[in-house]
Amino acid sequence: MSRRTTLLPSWLPIDPYIAALLGTVGLAALLPASGAAATVADGASTAAVALLFFLYGARLSTREALDGLRHWRLHVTVLAATFVVFPLLGLAAKGLVPAVLTPPLHIGLLFLCLVPSTVQSSIAFTSIARGNVPAAICAGSFSSLAGILLTPLLAAVLLGGGAGGFSADSLVKIVLQLLAPFLAGQLLRRWVGGFVLRKKKVLGYVDRGSILLVVYTAFSHGMVAGTWHQVTPVRLGLLLAVEAVLLAVMLTLTWYGAKRLGFDRADRIAIQFAGSKKSLAAGLPMASVLFGPQASLAVLPLMLFHQMQLMVCAVIAKRRAGDPEPAWEAAQEGGTPLAERAAEAATAARR
Repeated sequence: MSRRTTLLPSWLPIDPYIAALLGTVGLAALLPASGAAATVADGASTAAVALLFFLYGARLSTREALDGLRHWRLHVTVLAATFVVFPLLGLAAKGLVPAVLTPPLHIGLLFLCLVPSTVQSSIAFTSIARGNVPAAICAGSFSSLAGILLTPLLAAVLLGGGAGGFSADSLVKIVLQLLAPFLAGQLLRRWVGGFVLRKKKVLGYVDRGSILLVVYTAFSHGMVAGTWHQVTPVRLGLLLAVEAVLLAVMLTLTWYGAKRLGFDRADRIAIQFAGSKKSLAAGLPMASVLFGPQASLAVLPLMLFHQMQLMVCAVIAKRRAGDPEPAWEAAQEGGTPLAERAAEAATAARR
């Protein structure tokens, strides 16, 4: 993976996929699905989510994940940041209700704090900053895998009835729509893994299209139910300010906390990028299952946070790449040259 690789071109203020998501929200606002069309959209969205998690399972290399356990301290640190520190900060934000956040927006913010970390952007930013790329690959994969179980369980405990009708039925839906397809993908990976790798580009469009369908369905429900009247421009601005503070706190804690724990610079970079971000690709389908018709407001904080983290982390990664303390010597430790690590990253990205 090239050092120059980036998710956000310097001249582009917004991620193209976020633009597509915003366009989908606009379409749902102008032409929301209702009646029979809503029934069809709901069915298609359910099938798309199941397909999405089947592909996640078919892509994840269990052998690589097990190999990465050798660096267990780093992975435990990332998991703690993702599923302990983030949720605690989300709970603390309840003190901002109702002066800053409305109850529905706080539920969305708390849900954002429960979803797993990203994989692709963690790898890319770690590579740009000359950090421990293989560790970022494993940390992101572990977080995604753990999130399939931990996110619904944490939502059951922390959100309870506030999750738009969250109940035992929601857990059954999680198992049937998320966990079962994922496990099926893992079990069939031996036979379908080659096809998934060969068609990676095409299936990438399937991933993105599935998420766009989920967003359209969720926001259509919100428009029909009139929930969007609850979000004023002032509330939206306050939500952005709260999320900016949340991201700044997590970036600071993961960087300096990793230093206090004795990690070297390359590992600290991987911990910072894998431990401070949240996955839009995993969070949106989970929200559609957990929140049902109330998913539109629940996913709004996640969509905004996703764009913010990409822009901020792109700047940080470029600055880390220019730090006077190079990572080249650290990359040689343990007989693993940087070129070899880059090759490992490229191989894992293809998987």
